[in-house]
Amino acid sequence: MAIDLSEVVNKYKGLWVGLKKEDQTTVVASGTTVKEVMEKAKRVGYPQPILFKVPTQIIPFVGGFQAV
Repeated sequence: MAIDLSEVVNKYKGLWVGLKKEDQTTVVASGTTVKEVMEKAKRVGYPQPILFKVPTQIIPFVGGFQAV
């Protein structure tokens, strides 16, 4: 099943976010560095969030790979 992260992308562009493992969409902490996010997440009771760097812009990519 696909996870819709469009709200996270729109709100946290360019930042690191820590997501709840249970639903993979709820932001428990955000910041400019991984260290900052981990410290904030620990303070609110989520010592091991899923880390995600939100891109500043969405660039479509269509491509493939070449098998050797």
